[in-house]
Amino acid sequence: MSAIVTRNECQPAGRGSAASAGRSFGPNHRWKVLGIGVAANAGFSATFSGIPATAVVMRQGYHLDNASLGLALGLLGLGVALSELPWGVFTDRWGDRRVLLTGLGATAAWLLVMAILVVPTKTAVPGVTRLSASLLVAGLLGGSVNGSSGRAIMGWFGEGERGFAMSIRQTAVPLGGGLGAMVLPSLALGFGFVAVFGLLAALSALSAFFAWRWLHEPPTQGDAHVAAAASGPAPLRNIEVWRISTAIGLLCFPQVAVLTFASVFLHDFAGIGTWVTSASLAAVQTGAMAMRVWSGRFTDRHGNRRPFLKFCSALSALAFLVLWLLVIAASAQPALVPLLPVMVVVAGISVSAWHGVAYTELATLAGAGHVGTALSLANTLVFVGFCLVPIAIPWLLLFFAWPGVWLAAAICAAIAWPIFLRAA
Repeated sequence: MSAIVTRNECQPAGRGSAASAGRSFGPNHRWKVLGIGVAANAGFSATFSGIPATAVVMRQGYHLDNASLGLALGLLGLGVALSELPWGVFTDRWGDRRVLLTGLGATAAWLLVMAILVVPTKTAVPGVTRLSASLLVAGLLGGSVNGSSGRAIMGWFGEGERGFAMSIRQTAVPLGGGLGAMVLPSLALGFGFVAVFGLLAALSALSAFFAWRWLHEPPTQGDAHVAAAASGPAPLRNIEVWRISTAIGLLCFPQVAVLTFASVFLHDFAGIGTWVTSASLAAVQTGAMAMRVWSGRFTDRHGNRRPFLKFCSALSALAFLVLWLLVIAASAQPALVPLLPVMVVVAGISVSAWHGVAYTELATLAGAGHVGTALSLANTLVFVGFCLVPIAIPWLLLFFAWPGVWLAAAICAAIAWPIFLRAA
């Protein structure tokens, strides 16, 4: 993409490109598209990672027990899991611009409704049913972001840059989550959840504006390119796509445990205050950002995406195993408690470093005509974890306490390793 491209010289792939016919794009327009993908993913990550970071305040403000809290947070993930695949299919059919604009605009509007109608006040506290249903709808709408932004980036970047570009996009997840972890708990304490949902609505609206202004379908090399992009097995019939998507989903289970209940763990078990807890979760997200950018560049240069994914799954299993042992030891020796937030950070970064590499490998395997569907299939399985893990953790706590939670996280990461190993 080294020269200015005129849209009416090229036949675009996908129906969503008609609106951009006749436009010309400079050689660096792809970086604007990447910026839009980062903004969109960061805004929604601040929602699905930032809201769980307010778990302690939410539990108090909405008068919830751990089971009700887990249900509410789990339904946020369920909403994304249910909607990811349909949004991805729509993206491949209608184009990333239409889908991203629709999803971001609707998400902003719904979060604004929540800021008005689903917040505790001095006179009334919304029940768990209303809160859970509202978070479910937020997830259903937000599921539009991943497949559409991933398809846009894969279309605008060449093979030698895609791992790096997709990894930068994936830094948006810890970026948004880290900012959410730093800002939202204090915002909830100081100004209530009206400020939390209002801020999240504004972020989605801002991302929608950027997409409206700069996101367009990429130029292609004519009808032959379109035919080639659409060829190959459909991703839902491709066993390799299913295999990698399953491993991605499994490896996200321990990550979800950190994102949703690490704040409760550090508060209830370790007796650590809000500031240190928020700083620990922000450190997880910051470290994950750095590792994702490095891993994308590293694997682009060395062509070793599969070996890198195997290494990350093994390292994550080891990190959570050490956390499990440390929790057991700290129960008998309180002097070890200050090490717990450090180990949470180490385990959280280990299990969050691989996303851009995995999604690039998956999109490349699926083929250009099926990127939206393949990425959304993987994210469907990821958000099954966002649904099941917060619901399962209170039960693990009931029967096995916190050591059982982190041992289960280690087991999930260990199971992902042989799945990546078998993929060829």
